[in-house]
Amino acid sequence: MTTTSAAARETAPARRRSGAVVLAFAAVSVLWGSTYLGIRVALESFPPFFIGAVRFFVAGAVLFVVARVRRERSPTPVEWISACATGLLFFVVGNGFVNLSERVVSSGLVSVLVATMPLWASVFARLFGEPLSRAEAAGIVLGLLGVAVLNVGGELRATPTGALLGLLAPMGWALGSMVSRRVPAPAGIMRTAAPMLTGGAAMFVVSLAVGEHVSAIPSLRSVAAVVYLCVFGSVVGFSAFSYLLSHTRPAVATSYAYVNPVIAVLLGIVFAGEHIGAESVLGAVVVLVAVVVVGRART
Repeated sequence: MTTTSAAARETAPARRRSGAVVLAFAAVSVLWGSTYLGIRVALESFPPFFIGAVRFFVAGAVLFVVARVRRERSPTPVEWISACATGLLFFVVGNGFVNLSERVVSSGLVSVLVATMPLWASVFARLFGEPLSRAEAAGIVLGLLGVAVLNVGGELRATPTGALLGLLAPMGWALGSMVSRRVPAPAGIMRTAAPMLTGGAAMFVVSLAVGEHVSAIPSLRSVAAVVYLCVFGSVVGFSAFSYLLSHTRPAVATSYAYVNPVIAVLLGIVFAGEHIGAESVLGAVVVLVAVVVVGRART
């Protein structure tokens, strides 16, 4: 009886952790999948870099305050410099180019292009001296084939600039991931807050430099979309992702990439009236299979 009770006490925390992991994974998969539709709605009233600037600077400020309340130390000057580098790659390139791309490419197809991030991560890992397995190489080739099939569908071919921006965005995120592993960074929540703050501030600078402005009174739905992106897409989404990284293997934490495009495509069709042809569906399937192949190989 005592042994059974002790075993029950030992498994209770494990069950709670498992439940929290499932909730965190569901949050990242659904919330980050929905951000593509949120960006599309926000773009109805706001310019692309301004959206990212507000989203990440506000979210970064909230997380910074939370970190300080938890008595986490502020970043050192060297860590702030590192945060500037990763913030530029993650948010100015990784998110800013997504926003630019969604002005001319449907949110569903942009999400599929962004899903190629693990493929580019393998490419950059090789450039940083890490070995590249045959399975990873095969996955990269398969992923590029999938992008080519997507191009056959017509939408990407009709908007080559939007397609290029949609591909550069995951490259920026992948390179940022490589750099973030090699530069000094604070621990805990501050590790996320610092790049968000610097990246959001940099997006404000870019927004001013390219002459972005809000030409009319924003619609209520666009304002609501920006608030949604700040709260759920950034604060909640990144907190859930940080929890996954802390409590699961990286391959499990990043497997949200297999689910995000499905969520984004479905939401785009249902709520934005987007249409995806047979060629685009085939290309999306090929890309996701390639991402799975690379993910399993890196594991």
